[in-house]
Order: sequence, then C-alpha cells, then structure tokens
Amino acid sequence: METAEPGLQYPIGRETDAPYFNSPYDEGLKLQLLQDIRMLPANLEYAIQDLDRHQIETPYRPGGWTVQQLIHHVADSHMNAYIRFKIGLTEENPTIRAYDQEAWAKLPDTKNLPVNISLTLLHSLHARWYQLLFDMTEGQWQRKIYHPVKQQTLTLWDLLKGYSWHSRHHTAHITNLRERMKWS
Repeated sequence: METAEPGLQYPIGRETDAPYFNSPYDEGLKLQLLQDIRMLPANLEYAIQDLDRHQIETPYRPGGWTVQQLIHHVADSHMNAYIRFKIGLTEENPTIRAYDQEAWAKLPDTKNLPVNISLTLLHSLHARWYQLLFDMTEGQWQRKIYHPVKQQTLTLWDLLKGYSWHSRHHTAHITNLRERMKWS
C-alpha cells in the first residue's frame, strides 16, 4: 500500500495522539468514550448519506480502501472488538485473536455486498456492545488481555480508548473525503 500524507491517513491523528491515550480510568471519560461507541453506526450512516455507487467505490486516500471497504472493515473490526471484550470479561488474561484486516478487506463479501448490510449489523452490534460496556464495573475495566500483534498486555479500559478512537478515525476518513471532493 502506498503511503499518504498523515492528514489523509490519520485525519484525527494517531491513536497515541488522542488526549486521553494515557488517561487512567475515569467515569466522566468513560461516558464520553462510550458515546463514540454508541454513535458510530449513526455517524457512519450520516457520513455516507446520499453518496452514489461511484462515490462509495472511491478510496478515501491514494492507496487506501474504498468507502465500501472501510464501512465493511469497521463492521469486521467491531465484531472482533465485541468478542475481545467478552473474552476479556470471562477469561483470565487471555490472548486475543488477531486477524489480517488487509486480507479481510479484499474478500468477496466486502466487494460484493452493499454497505447497508454492514451498517445494519453495526446498529445491532453497537447496541449490545454499548450496553455491555456501560454496565462494566471499575474493576472490570482493569481486566487484562494480551494483544499478540502489539505484543502488549492491555486493560479493557485501554481497548475502549482504542475503539473510541477507531470509530472517530474511520468516520473522519469519509467526512474528509466528502469535503475534499466537494460532495455535499
């Protein structure tokens, strides 16, 4: 994949640039981060509203995924996230399952299915995921998982911060593309 200028690849900055990246558990911050999880499906729907087939098939940056691949990627990623939280809540320091997101983005379902399939999935998934996260206790946020790709032990609190960023990051890819292309 060819490299792009940082603003196109990371429109809201890298995950480590998020102001809350190193923040300890905080109830107020938790509610803010949960709002990102809760609103992601609606935000993505709004971001692609009135886009035609050609626009949906446009890469969000040179060498990047198309809007279609991006929407399906978010569904794939967040299905994995939901399972990672469930495993983290029910097993002691588990190693989470990694997957090849580039390979997944090239599979036929990503190319052939319309984005509304993944948007519908995201609405249901995020309703369940939000409720699971909302009801977690402070102690549960400190439970740990091992991420084999990052080669790090992370808390579930760390995972929430990452997926909050991920939600805003990919929505910004689409909204920035719309602005650059002057798609009103």
